[in-house]
Amino acid sequence: MDFEAVISTVVNWATTTGVKIIVALLILFVSFKIINGLTKRLDKALSNKKRPLDKTLRTTFIYLIKLVGKCLVAVALIGYLGIDTSGITALIASLGVCVGLAVNGALSNLAGGVMLLVTRPFKVDDFIEAQGYSGTVEDIHIVSTRIRTADNKVVYIPNGSLSSGTIVNYSEKGTRRLDLTFSIAYENDFERAKEIVLELAASHELVMKDPAPFVRLSSHAQSSLDIVCRVWTQTADYWTVNFDLLESVKLAFDKAGISIPYNQLDVHVKND
Repeated sequence: MDFEAVISTVVNWATTTGVKIIVALLILFVSFKIINGLTKRLDKALSNKKRPLDKTLRTTFIYLIKLVGKCLVAVALIGYLGIDTSGITALIASLGVCVGLAVNGALSNLAGGVMLLVTRPFKVDDFIEAQGYSGTVEDIHIVSTRIRTADNKVVYIPNGSLSSGTIVNYSEKGTRRLDLTFSIAYENDFERAKEIVLELAASHELVMKDPAPFVRLSSHAQSSLDIVCRVWTQTADYWTVNFDLLESVKLAFDKAGISIPYNQLDVHVKND
């Protein structure tokens, strides 16, 4: 073995191809840094307080620009290293066909993501209920949507099933109606119970005056008289009003001697 020839070959490779690889890696690193910096500045510009772009469209737009920019840099550097990009393009196209056939479900998710961005049934930061989950929308990707539940779990819902299923958007409207039912015993004064519930609902600072609170006897149940209470409040105050009324009505009923019954069964024994 001619060691001088081997050393010469290694040195020649290091001074030509090796330098190119190092230069390509440096360009790759700097280019990715520049792309990340430019997209951050663009994101900041699009979120201008005077005329901000919708957060959902903004994040998707920035993500696509970043992805396309990095792919173009990578392909250009492959060509710089002397690798035939036409063969790579053909290989990518062939792989794309194979992957497309293998991941048919992903294509439906892709189409679903486009539909969600076009029809806009919800946006980032909305509180929604869909596919058996409820939570705040954190991000809308092209194939899936990420939501954060009330107990701080992160759920990724495929856009295909999300776009074709039922979606409940709790944040789209600024106000919500709260419906509560209070049960009292038959021997209690239901008129007095209605007055208590109405007074508490009307005096609550977070309950809207228009529409006015509605309190009426709703049904004669097997073991109780059911009184329905319907009040309107701001969407952000919904759960605060819910818990406040439940607690205050219980305390007021106890003070007034109004009992909240439980299911009971009277058994009569017949002695022959």
